[in-house]
Amino acid sequence: MILKSKEFIKSVVFFAALALFLFLLRQFVFTPVIVKGHSMDPTLADGERVIALKNTKINRFDIVTLHAPDDADKNYIKRVIGLPGETIEYRDDVLYINGEEIQEPYLDQFKSEMPKGTLFTDNFSLAEIGAQKVPEGKLFVLGDNRQNSKDSRIIGFIDEKEIMGDVKFVMWPLDRFGMIPSVKSDAK
Repeated sequence: MILKSKEFIKSVVFFAALALFLFLLRQFVFTPVIVKGHSMDPTLADGERVIALKNTKINRFDIVTLHAPDDADKNYIKRVIGLPGETIEYRDDVLYINGEEIQEPYLDQFKSEMPKGTLFTDNFSLAEIGAQKVPEGKLFVLGDNRQNSKDSRIIGFIDEKEIMGDVKFVMWPLDRFGMIPSVKSDAK
């Protein structure tokens, strides 16, 4: 009887330690996120479950989850386009950062489906939101589905402190299970 009691206590301690370990991972390393809406189509679809890593260095073209600046009860998932100190402009469906043309390969599928002569991303510059450059400590974010996204063009710059995580992995649905392909920026 004493032996079974010791085994039971060991099992309880093991599961308590495992629960604590998973809790700490969830608090400090990653967070699960459910995609809601279509602003990141086709990269991320409505209803997908993804994992966002916390405390990572955010780079251009990373997909991030953030506290919505216009609704305290919501979080958004967007792609980082502009970093502090940069100028951002769209002309004729082309992204320019600091005056240099930048490729956005993750938009190729959408752009190929657009009728000839239709812009996927409307012409835009930071002056339209009252800025010359992305301010220090801020980011300029856009949804991949540019025609259906509430992003920095509408809600303004995002404070870097409002970034909850860097979305790196799709958990569900199983046919999309795996890492989200990273996109390298050719901007300097």
